[in-house]
Amino acid sequence: MYGLTPFEGGEIWEPFRAFERDFFGRSDCRTDIRDDGDKYVLECEMPGFDKKDITVDVDENTLTLCAKHTSETDEKDGSGRYIRRERNYGSYCRSFDITDIDRKSIDASYNNGVLRLTLPKKEKGKAEVKRIQIN
Repeated sequence: MYGLTPFEGGEIWEPFRAFERDFFGRSDCRTDIRDDGDKYVLECEMPGFDKKDITVDVDENTLTLCAKHTSETDEKDGSGRYIRRERNYGSYCRSFDITDIDRKSIDASYNNGVLRLTLPKKEKGKAEVKRIQIN
């Protein structure tokens, strides 16, 4: 019975995951988030995407990463007829809660297929102490 649940090994779901990967292409980009004390560093592997294919949007308390990739390959014979023609499309989109992030100071770079975001934390002010008068 435990072999049928996704919590124990997950072997039962692998054929479906393989089908999804083959049919839709790689739908996830590996993302690591590290806490460096005064900031978070988010690194997202996006191989095959060009910098121009990637957008990073901030809306209120949500940061959204999106990437779209399109490629076409044509091979024709001497008379211009197709011998092979392939098209590849891929997209990725993911959102993150950035409630405690200083949105104005977010920095982004893209190098060797890895998107790196530096997300500075908001400075926490001292809690205001208020004395309550007893009547």
